[in-house]
Amino acid sequence: MTTTRFAPSPTGYIHVGNLRTALMNYLIARKAGGTFILRIDDTDPERSKEEYVDAIKQDLEWLGLHWNRVERQSERLDRYAEAADKLRAMGRFYEAFETPTELDLKRKKQLNMGKPPVYDRAALSLSQPEKDALRAERGNGVWRFKLDHERIEWADGILGDISIDAASVSDPVLIRGDGQVLYTIASVVDDTEMGVTDVVRGSDHVTNTATQIQIIEALGGNCPRFAHHSLLTGPQGEALSKRLGTLALRDLREQGVQPMALLSLMARLGSSDPVELRADMAELIDGFDVTRFGAAPTKFDVQDLFPLTAKHLQSLPLADVADAVAAAGVPADLAAPFWTMARENITTLADLKGWWELCRDGAEPLIADEDRAFIAQAIELLPEGPYDGDTWGIWTKAVKETTGRKGKGLFMPLRKALTGMERGPEMATLLPLLQVIRARA
Repeated sequence: MTTTRFAPSPTGYIHVGNLRTALMNYLIARKAGGTFILRIDDTDPERSKEEYVDAIKQDLEWLGLHWNRVERQSERLDRYAEAADKLRAMGRFYEAFETPTELDLKRKKQLNMGKPPVYDRAALSLSQPEKDALRAERGNGVWRFKLDHERIEWADGILGDISIDAASVSDPVLIRGDGQVLYTIASVVDDTEMGVTDVVRGSDHVTNTATQIQIIEALGGNCPRFAHHSLLTGPQGEALSKRLGTLALRDLREQGVQPMALLSLMARLGSSDPVELRADMAELIDGFDVTRFGAAPTKFDVQDLFPLTAKHLQSLPLADVADAVAAAGVPADLAAPFWTMARENITTLADLKGWWELCRDGAEPLIADEDRAFIAQAIELLPEGPYDGDTWGIWTKAVKETTGRKGKGLFMPLRKALTGMERGPEMATLLPLLQVIRARA
């Protein structure tokens, strides 16, 4: 069975970069009728916050990305310790005591010599008395996995065939000096024991994947299928890292972005398929193919979400937006005609409030000097209320016959006088909702 996972760290809110990974893994699992695991990477007790765990779940539920089960890495520390013991027994795990300053000096020396800045494995030559002395002086060291210096190869679902020389990569640190288990080993143990078959993540993990493949093999596990998607940039190709705080999913939700607009964009962005608004999750799942994505950096512009949001709202029946219409102050008996009028003239649901205020309070008329006599004459011809969908046509016909005006010269001054705007909803649907004129009539 296909099993995928999304493994966020609860150290902040989910942003669009995280969503890309979550969505791809979710769609792969659902398309195959498989399992999608939400795995909370909370092995860092100082930075992990329960409020962020709750926020992650809320954001995924808002989007409709429902998981089959939740796993927490903080509850699996015994499994990681057992794996570490197994690696030690195999001679693939060793303790190193270099300080960050010492490591930095080593890297600089290697670079000056034209060599790759790879850890030199000096710790492997330490005698037990030397280790004991360093431990007494500096405390516990870090634990590194000893890589086999051979080529690591896999067929990547997006990048194609990958081949990395393990000799060009430092032996990865899997456990810190304070005992904290790091992502690299925790993820390997979890993926192996949870039967994860497919892993999609950012291309910044490619080297990490290479080392994890060796760890999986050392522990006797089966490697999942890996695919590494491109990283998002800003609309001009700039790094998103400094802007991610404003691209948190909850911030986009506050701005009125609709879930299906966001999902439709993220399910196609960076692929060879055009971005198209999807009606529901079933369409997203059916149309997803991870092999259609490319390796080039992918430009993301938050402004692209708003036309999609507007288009999505236009397709919704009143029942789906009834709460938002009521929250804008629209009386229940006017909700249906109001939504018919407003739906094609809003970008987000927050815009409903402004349209209801126009209906309820009227607007400051925009009347050119040359139109003042015309508008006064037209108002005198306005039929008695109540108004309906035919009133606008009846009225403008009478005004045309009386004044001789037609086309834009007839309709535009009337629209500007009634709404204070040059464009907007069909006047036939708006006129019956204008409370001020209705009261005058």
